[in-house]
Amino acid sequence: MDQYIRKFILLHVFFLYSITYSQGWLPMGSRSQSIANASVAISDLWSYHHNPAASSKVKNFGVGLSYENRFLLKELQSQGVTLVVPLKKGVLSTGAQSYGFSNYRTYRVGMGYAMDLTEFLSAGVQLNYHRISLTQNYGFHQTVTAEIGLLGEINDDWKIGFSVFNLTRNKLSEFMEDRYSSILRIGTVYKVSNIVSLYAEAEKHVEYPIRGKFGVEYEPASQLYVRAGFATSPIELSFGLGYKFINSISLDIGSSYHQQLGWSPNFSLSYQLD
Repeated sequence: MDQYIRKFILLHVFFLYSITYSQGWLPMGSRSQSIANASVAISDLWSYHHNPAASSKVKNFGVGLSYENRFLLKELQSQGVTLVVPLKKGVLSTGAQSYGFSNYRTYRVGMGYAMDLTEFLSAGVQLNYHRISLTQNYGFHQTVTAEIGLLGEINDDWKIGFSVFNLTRNKLSEFMEDRYSSILRIGTVYKVSNIVSLYAEAEKHVEYPIRGKFGVEYEPASQLYVRAGFATSPIELSFGLGYKFINSISLDIGSSYHQQLGWSPNFSLSYQLD
């Protein structure tokens, strides 16, 4: 009986993720995933996947690769890449992600631009191309969505971020008005000290309850980071480690844990010029 219950839960979760995260937005980068993806106010290489405005604070060229395996199922794997190029005015970012397996796979690739509007406020816009491929009997669907973001710096230690994914609520099919995910996120990061940062975020999918996400990042030694997070609806715990090599290469590893479905390991590798 337990085996059938587990299979039912896994099937339910597969379709839940197909409807929400997989049909458009997917969080990427182990740093974000280790703090429950409370990342809308983080400015780093992975801002392309979390808030287009936050890329405005990236000062050097960088590239990153990311991988996650949801609940250790080969059908729920995701891969991502990001590239950030600071310009004379503003920052150009691009990235891509893939999710799923041979019978159901989603792709997203796009480009964004961010710039400082004032000393305290930054804005960003992004266009994304999406493609969902099913088995040969069902073909595929493709569309282009838009995303906007804002990042405010209250002071050197406190930031607030906001983003809207899929502004136009593009349709996936005519059946029951099925649409790509539209997600609003607002969150903050507060640097308590030189070695401790706190994160909090509220995420609202237009068709689902608000999800709260909270995280903490601790630097016990130079270039070494310890992270943990907690999310609601559904409840998930997360944790991870990060290490910077010679200030250019960062390796981050972590996992989240669901009490019924188990572990979701992830890692990312990033390179950024000094």
